[in-house]
Amino acid sequence: MLNAFLLLCGIGLLAVGGEALIRGALGLAERLAVSPLLTGLVIVGFGTSMPELVVSVDAVRSGQPDIAIGNVVGSNIGNVLLVLGLCAVITPLTVTPLSLRRDALSVIAVSLLFIMLTHNGLLSRLDALIFLVILVLYLLWAYWSEWFEATLSATVYKAESEVLEKVPKSLAWSISAVVIGLILMITGSQVLLKGAVGMAHAFAVSEAVIGLTLVAVGTSLPELSISVIAAIRGHADVAVGNILGSNMFNLLAILGVSALIQPMKVTERVLDFDQWVMLGAAVLLLIFLWSGRRLNRLEGGLLLIGYIGYIAASYLVFGN
Repeated sequence: MLNAFLLLCGIGLLAVGGEALIRGALGLAERLAVSPLLTGLVIVGFGTSMPELVVSVDAVRSGQPDIAIGNVVGSNIGNVLLVLGLCAVITPLTVTPLSLRRDALSVIAVSLLFIMLTHNGLLSRLDALIFLVILVLYLLWAYWSEWFEATLSATVYKAESEVLEKVPKSLAWSISAVVIGLILMITGSQVLLKGAVGMAHAFAVSEAVIGLTLVAVGTSLPELSISVIAAIRGHADVAVGNILGSNMFNLLAILGVSALIQPMKVTERVLDFDQWVMLGAAVLLLIFLWSGRRLNRLEGGLLLIGYIGYIAASYLVFGN
């Protein structure tokens, strides 16, 4: 019970801290007159992945690489199957042609890169540098393509930055929100890790399983909340774009930073099962989106069923 309490407290602190950080960053962006395009693309799209970053870095520094890698792979699986599935059930999701051919294909390409680089069971510092270089190139490409190729698509990112309400207006409150958010996330990550490790030992499952499921879902709450709000308000493009951008950031930035701090071994479970589920989910999403430029309720329901099946297999078949 104590471990479950710590896990829930950690998730709560991460969620509140993540919200505060994003809102503070949006407030600073307004004060500094940052373009809505850059605000939505970087601050909101990648800011929602900050809990995963904090938890994974903390896990690596604590000598728990299984949780760090499981958190990223599990979050990417949950983002597609759980978050987009739930949002599509609420309302069919559309996607811009640019986001489809750039972001959706990029997620698949980066997932394949992860599989290639970890075939030997190790994510090295050289692999980390490759991830980080590709991240910079992707950001430059995304900004350039949005600015020069599809000004209409920029309105999607403007809407994404407006999904969150109650953004601090003053400079002092914006900075305070960023600082408080970081403190809450750092504290939450430590509490969550302690509870996660305790639960893994209590239920005799591996730390990788806990990282791939409970920790991954907990750190994906910002993506879930923003995407669901966007779907309810009719900003369907925001939900898809936010998830695709978040999955890119998870693989390139979080694993890049984490492996740069400390090279990480990849468990056989991830190599044999989870990375293929991650790739399969990305490919399935691309097929659904490409078929009609949208994700309908039936396809969303299929994604949710797929996630339920994944969780069941995680504990019943690959629990150790």
